[in-house]
Amino acid sequence: MRGWWREIAGLVLPVACGGCGRPRTELCPECAQTLTGTGPRRVRPAPEPAGLPVVHAAAPYADAVRELLLAHKERGALALAGPLGGALAGAVEAAAGAVAGSGEGRCSSYRCRPRGVPYGRAATIRRGGSPWRRPPDCGGPDGTRGWRRS
Repeated sequence: MRGWWREIAGLVLPVACGGCGRPRTELCPECAQTLTGTGPRRVRPAPEPAGLPVVHAAAPYADAVRELLLAHKERGALALAGPLGGALAGAVEAAAGAVAGSGEGRCSSYRCRPRGVPYGRAATIRRGGSPWRRPPDCGGPDGTRGWRRS
């Protein structure tokens, strides 16, 4: 049923890949591979400033990855939130592993907690939805998932 509805909606509101523009798909397999294929890795600017913390990137910010991010952020392609969030989660896990391996930080007590989020109706509409209705699938090293209400 879902595929049928997408086909009808595609006649009225055509979709194209956010990375390369291929018609009839929100994210083509080639762009998905570009986003997640190499895996997260540590990145460093040249020259590297003193005291720069360890930085990890999900993918190089170029070509299809850049277009995917711009489609999501500037053109409202909300269907890309899942794939982009998955790539970001991989980079966060790599960074958390690097911090845990160095003896810095307290990764065992990691929690995802939104703070200072305005929850009025107008603010929720501007933000694109409630963070409580669609919690991220962000798991800390201790295995916690989703938002922690406190």
